[in-house]
Amino acid sequence: MITATRPHGLLRSTRTVTTIALAILLTIGTGACATTTPAVPSYAAATHGDPEFENTFQHEFADVDGVRMHYVTGGSGSPVVLIHGWPQTWYGWWPIMPALAEHHTVYAVDLPGLGDSTGAPTGYDKATLARYVHALIADRLGVRDARVVGHDFGAAVAFEYAAQFPTDTARLGYLDLPLPGPAIDARTYRSLSWHIAFHSQPRVPEAVVGDHVREYLAMFYPQVSFGGTAFGGTSQRSPFTDAEIDEYARTYSRPEALVGGFELYRALDTDVRDTAAAAPTPVPTLLMTAQGQLDAVRATVAARLTNIARAVDVPHAGHWLVEENPQFVTAELEHFLD
Repeated sequence: MITATRPHGLLRSTRTVTTIALAILLTIGTGACATTTPAVPSYAAATHGDPEFENTFQHEFADVDGVRMHYVTGGSGSPVVLIHGWPQTWYGWWPIMPALAEHHTVYAVDLPGLGDSTGAPTGYDKATLARYVHALIADRLGVRDARVVGHDFGAAVAFEYAAQFPTDTARLGYLDLPLPGPAIDARTYRSLSWHIAFHSQPRVPEAVVGDHVREYLAMFYPQVSFGGTAFGGTSQRSPFTDAEIDEYARTYSRPEALVGGFELYRALDTDVRDTAAAAPTPVPTLLMTAQGQLDAVRATVAARLTNIARAVDVPHAGHWLVEENPQFVTAELEHFLD
């Protein structure tokens, strides 16, 4: 019987080749795995993995007059444009967007220079910002029958949208903002609250807030909540979750966005002049305010919003109407928008 023997050198060579081949396969496999899990963009982090968002909504960008505007859109039906105030972004509408999207095409916009919109607008006065929003909604997206809803300074932007482009505005939602204008001049407006006077100062709020954006926002939100110190109460309860505060802090921690947010307040003198010059708008309007604030706010808007079809204050809500009573706000909007 003849027994074949394999030289020891050949065995070592075979082991070496096998080791190299395995290493190559492992490298290829690792690379393949890495390419299948791309990093989530910062603008999508708050909504990543949320089926309610991902099944209906999407993040979009559009260039408008030197500004890259970010907006979230979804749903089907008559168009609804949602405009945030300070210190929020499009995300402030998220608690009610899924319900609105059942019957409407929703466009939740980040104002120029704020949120994940980048680039500096030519001004932070509300008439200028309304022209940016209109250029996005009407000119870029072709929506000429928008139901425009704004909260806080976003309400002033929504008013200017309707005043400047009444034929492109089907309905107007005006949420919780004394309107700067003939009924309340800029000096008086700054005296309404410490934060309005503080934010109106040049460079000072940026220097104070600086690297403490999240802490500042976390302390500010409860003050203008239901029962907070701005309404004569003592409550320290915040209607915002830690995740929501994190999302707003992420965007306002950008130095440009922090400046832009305060510029909303520094534009009050221009806002007063623009409101005084604006023609009264006959667009059907829904007025909603914090509990107990309806008469005071209505007195500042009545001369310019001449067709207030419905006016209500929101029960058990301070300034954050959407967060503090989303069911009530949703029901009012659905009834009015339909």
